[in-house]
Amino acid sequence: MLRTTYCVLAALALATLLCPRMPVIAAPADIATCDRLAAHPTDPDRPADVKGNLEIADADIAAALKACTAAATSADAPRRIWMELGRAYEFARQPAQAAGAYRKAADAGSSSAMAGLGALLLNGNGIKKNIAEGRALTEKAANAGDVEGMINLGSLYGGAVGGKTDFAMARKWYARAIEANSSEAMYQLGLMTQDGDGGPKDDVAARALFEKAAALDHADALERLGAYAEAGRAGEKDAKAAIDYYKRAAALGNEDAGKALERLRCPFGIRDRDGKSVGRICFDG
Repeated sequence: MLRTTYCVLAALALATLLCPRMPVIAAPADIATCDRLAAHPTDPDRPADVKGNLEIADADIAAALKACTAAATSADAPRRIWMELGRAYEFARQPAQAAGAYRKAADAGSSSAMAGLGALLLNGNGIKKNIAEGRALTEKAANAGDVEGMINLGSLYGGAVGGKTDFAMARKWYARAIEANSSEAMYQLGLMTQDGDGGPKDDVAARALFEKAAALDHADALERLGAYAEAGRAGEKDAKAAIDYYKRAAALGNEDAGKALERLRCPFGIRDRDGKSVGRICFDG
């Protein structure tokens, strides 16, 4: 015989009094999974034992959404959970839902969520673009010490987005992010230094910044080092070093490095009698 609880049998008018709704408490497993899959490595709110990921792997998106959604149902869910839910939605290509989750975390003071929402509003991919609010949130995140906010604010100053071009301010914010060991900021400041934006051109200093970023496996910085070695920029020409840099960059997904690698490894083209390319001769190594 099936047993039923008194709560099920109670009259509807008395149910709330007799069986008050208990607050939803997120399962520790859901919080742990959400942190493991969706935490950002520079989020100051993430637990000390959580490394974080710059990207959520495609294979992990569904699990991250499920865990973070479950964890966020708790009335006392930490603000970082809403930020992580926003990231899960963003990687699932659901920008409107991502913006809603980011906003809830940002309203609770999450600087990482401010940066995330700011970027969505600046790009306007899937939601209404709002340059003014996006920049304001980015500035707030940067001033609160968020690394991604610092990098994005540097880009806004450099690209005159929502204000005038100010290379000095761009350099300032990239330098601040570099203090937090940001490889992206190292790369961006390296580009400014090699092009002379906001200061004299300095290939030696630019290369040093690219080398620091490359040591942290920054694909674009590795590509730049390959180009420097190939051209003999800020040093002697070194085809072997160029190939090594391009290989590492291509393995990390840099398409320009892949093309450069093929050009160096396959320098000789073969054409048919009509002058059409039919292949190339490549050297391994």
